[in-house]
Order: sequence, then C-alpha cells, then structure tokens
Amino acid sequence: MKLLLISNSASPGETYLEKPAEDIGAFLEGAKEQVVLIPFAAVTYSFDEYVEKVNKALAPQGIRVTGIHTAKDPIRTICQASAVIVGGGNTFQLLKMMQESGILNAISERVKNGMPYVGWSAGSNVASPTICTTNDMPIVEPSSFKSFGFIPFQINPHYLDAHPSNHGGETREQRILEYIEANPDTYVVGLREGCRLFVEEGKLRMVGEKTLRIFRKGDTPYELQPNSDLQFLMKR
Repeated sequence: MKLLLISNSASPGETYLEKPAEDIGAFLEGAKEQVVLIPFAAVTYSFDEYVEKVNKALAPQGIRVTGIHTAKDPIRTICQASAVIVGGGNTFQLLKMMQESGILNAISERVKNGMPYVGWSAGSNVASPTICTTNDMPIVEPSSFKSFGFIPFQINPHYLDAHPSNHGGETREQRILEYIEANPDTYVVGLREGCRLFVEEGKLRMVGEKTLRIFRKGDTPYELQPNSDLQFLMKR
C-alpha cells in the first residue's frame, strides 16, 4: 500500500494545504490524472465548494480532483481512479456516507492493491481500523465504527497537549487513555498538526517538525522524533 496520512489541512496563519501540498504532489507523481476526492466529511459547506477549494490548493502541483458525489457510478469511478484523496471534516458523516454509497469496500480493495491514498484529518482517521479515536461529534450514526484498517494502529489527528485554563473537561490524553483501557492491544498515535505519515512498501515514516505521542496500555505515554524507527507500529 501507498499512504500519505496528514494530521491537518492547515495550521493557523497558513493557507489551505500550504504545508502538505508539495508532499501530495510528489506522492502522486505518475498518478495525477483521474484523482478522485471524497468530500463527504464536509458539513457546513457543499461538496462542490470542497472540490473547488482542494483544486485551488493543488493546482500548482498539477493535480485536479473530481468529487465522487458527481459520479453516476461511484464504484466504477473508484475502480478507474489513479488515486484517491479523502478530505477532513466530520468523521462520522464521512464513514456513514462511504458505507451507504458502497465506496468503502471499493476504495479498500483498490488501495490494498496499490492505488495511492491521501487523507487528512478525518481522512487520516479512517485509515485506522476504526474511527474510535476521532475528535468529532457523532452528528450521524454509521452502521459500524470500522473503517479501512490500512494501518494496524489508531490515529488521533490534531493531537493537542494543552489543557485550557478554566476548563474542567478531559484532556486529549485522558480520552486516549480511556480508549487504550478498553482496547489494550492497540497503539494510538497522537499526530500533531503539521505532521504527515508515509506508508510505502510496508515502511512507515513521519515528516514534520514535531514529535509523535505514543499510547499503549501498560506503557507510560511517550514521544518519538520524526526520524525514529516506527516499524513496530505496523505489526499486526
């Protein structure tokens, strides 16, 4: 499989896809024709607006995407695509719509057979076995929390260490600790903003200026640098 999993589309002060755009361009080299965008995570703006926004950001890289929502036969469109991009937004809506349209299995089969996959935020979360480590509200109910399972670990995108003052709720770390208590055999990767994970030929590496936060039942959460050996996360 060939995966590019991005924590976020833009950090404060950046334009949309400013940091990852070049990586996306290089990653999709040789597969820039017939790139399909899955915009189903968009909630407060239209799918057409999402496609337009992505096309504007990726145009300098020679990439133009087509929204799957415009396809007369979505499954056939996935089968003919050179690459798929799954954008961010609400993870629950994204998964539900992929399930209902039938493209969840179609994308899974294509990616497992080598089609490049790019995802950010919700799009990186669904590369995990489930969406149980999303940050989003369950505004709709998918038939299952099971997602693609391209990687054997869970991603928590937009991972934050901060605990705002005068806030009595749980921190992100506390919520992930609850997850691993209930799922003791699964690693969770806190993917901070500005960081990207690459999976190519079974090898996992991270690009970014920040560290990864690693969670596993029985271990004290710890940090790993971008140049660290991350292959242990790929063991199923």
